[in-house]
Amino acid sequence: MNIHEYQAKEIIRGFGVPIPPGEIATTPEQAETIAKKYGTAVMVKAQVHAGGRGKAGGVKFCKTATDAKEKATAILGMQIKGLTVEKVLVTVAADIGSEAYVGIIVDRATKKPVFMVSAAGGIDIEQVAAETPDKILYVPVDVRYGLPMYDAMRMGFFLYSDLKLVRAAAKIMQQLYAAFMASGCSLAEINPLVVTPTGEMLAVDGKMVIDDNELDRLPNIAALRDESSEAPSEVAARHANLTFIKLDGDVGCVVNGAGLAMATMDLVKYYGGDPANFLDIGGSSNPEKVVNALKIITADPNVKAILFNIFGGITRTDDVANGIVTATKANPLKVPIVIRLTGTNEEIAMKILTENGFTASSDMDEAVQKAVALAKGGKAA
Repeated sequence: MNIHEYQAKEIIRGFGVPIPPGEIATTPEQAETIAKKYGTAVMVKAQVHAGGRGKAGGVKFCKTATDAKEKATAILGMQIKGLTVEKVLVTVAADIGSEAYVGIIVDRATKKPVFMVSAAGGIDIEQVAAETPDKILYVPVDVRYGLPMYDAMRMGFFLYSDLKLVRAAAKIMQQLYAAFMASGCSLAEINPLVVTPTGEMLAVDGKMVIDDNELDRLPNIAALRDESSEAPSEVAARHANLTFIKLDGDVGCVVNGAGLAMATMDLVKYYGGDPANFLDIGGSSNPEKVVNALKIITADPNVKAILFNIFGGITRTDDVANGIVTATKANPLKVPIVIRLTGTNEEIAMKILTENGFTASSDMDEAVQKAVALAKGGKAA
């Protein structure tokens, strides 16, 4: 689960990280009022779950309250990567002397949270890693003991030569780690961590991604979800108890089981196609899941062909077949569909589909090749 910048800042501020004051505005007039209260230059920042806000024009420096109102007028309602900006953060602008990056991510290779720190702050850490990997220091953390001061100081010395700044950075890293663990994060970052010309250290931007598996035990964090800033398809999938991730391709995939879903997407790529999504209906035999899955898939205008790949173990293939028939009768498809079914009640499923004008295969490679060909505008083999 993504949360907004202002929410992430409130969390890490609660653990002692120094952050410039800021408030949320949903109208230009509110932005002006907040800026007047601060009586200094402010930043007006779009609050939306998308990267590249600055490049899209969603982050603006404002010298006056009137300027803040004008910039908020331009930002509110704008689209950033398909998401509408409904609120902005108005925060005191910091006088920046230097910028650094401090982040934590769960690393599957080490099975630990790993700190990443770099003196090249203020830009995408992916760019730094690709172009100048020597500018990043990686430090894994043993969750049994937390972040020891000697590791925090080592990272501080990687960023700064001034001992006062090293100590300040080390303290902030320990505070960020505490916030990371308490909030069930899979990622937490400060970018940039700035030092002002007077030597003050401030976190002027913050980001947190929460592990969905943590939400049941953290209702206060779960309450921070803002569905208006999420892709509608992902919201619909979550309400339908489907596992769904939107991708950029044109072959819509409906699969049961995460492993089979990954293998299906790999095979789509292998045969020259691009998956439009990861969608796992799980092991349930509820036809309603299939109906909901098709609604979500067909709502994506990029989908040129739909691929069902079902291996029936716990999942009964006849229930999936009934779901396909029900969904397509209620909402006739405008794109071709390719169905591969094998496993529990396969013969019954094939009969159901045949009686309703569908063809199906039990061969996975054959089905994937057909779907890729249809998505490309060709004829299925």
